[in-house]
Amino acid sequence: MTTLRSALFVVLLIIWTLVLGILYLPLLALPRSVTGKAARVWLRGAFLMLRVICSLRLEVRGVVPTGAALVASKHQSTLETFAFRLLLNDPAVILKKELLRIPIFGWYLWKTGIIAIDRSAGTKALKAMVKGAEQAAAQSRQVLIFPEGHRMDIGEAPNYHTGVAMLYGSLGLPCVPVAINSGLFWGRGGLDKRAGTVVVEFLPAIEPGLDRKKFMVELQSRIEAGTAALVDEARNRFPHLPR
Repeated sequence: MTTLRSALFVVLLIIWTLVLGILYLPLLALPRSVTGKAARVWLRGAFLMLRVICSLRLEVRGVVPTGAALVASKHQSTLETFAFRLLLNDPAVILKKELLRIPIFGWYLWKTGIIAIDRSAGTKALKAMVKGAEQAAAQSRQVLIFPEGHRMDIGEAPNYHTGVAMLYGSLGLPCVPVAINSGLFWGRGGLDKRAGTVVVEFLPAIEPGLDRKKFMVELQSRIEAGTAALVDEARNRFPHLPR
C-alpha cells in the first residue's frame, strides 16, 4: 500500500509541476519576489498531496530565522529542499550547478536566486560561493547550505566540508544549525514515502566569532546530536519505520 500511495504521489507531483511550470513561464520575466510567491503555491500543493496521499506531515520546531543568517542543515532527502523554500524568507540556497540544466525546473531554480556551485572548479567555486552568499546576506536573505554537500543515509558517518566554515568566517553572521529526520520517511534511493511526521528543528544559533576548527566541531556536534534525537523519537513514535 505504501508503494502504491508513493507512486500515485510521484505521478500527481509530476503533473502538478508540469501544469504550473507551463502556466508560470511568463513569471520568469517578472521580479524574483513574484516567482517566489508562485513557487509557494506549487510547494503547498506538493505538501498537501504528501499529507493526503501518503499521510506524511511536516512539523517545524525552534526559531526560524527571518533576517540575514547562515543556515546549515542536515540533508537526508528531497523533502527538506522543498520545506526550506516554504519556511525561510527568500532563502539563497547553495546547490550544485547541474540542477540548473533540468528543463523548466532549472529555470525556476535560477529565478529564485540560488547560489549555483560548479563543484569541479575547486577553489574558484568556493570563492564564487562566498561572493554569492555575501550578496544575498546584504539583501537580508538567509543563506542555506547543506554542509555535507549531498543527501546522507540514516546512520551514515558524517562528512562535513569546510565550505560552511568559510561562509561563517566571511559573513560574520550567526549560523543556525538544523536537525532533521526526513530520511526515515523519504529515503535517498527508494520510491516509498512512509506515513508519519518529518521534523525540521532549528537549533540555537552559533554566534559569529569562533575560529574555524571550533566552529566545525560545534556545528557537527549540534546537528548530529539533534538529528539522532529526532530519529530515535520518530522510531519510538512510529513502529513501522526502518531500524
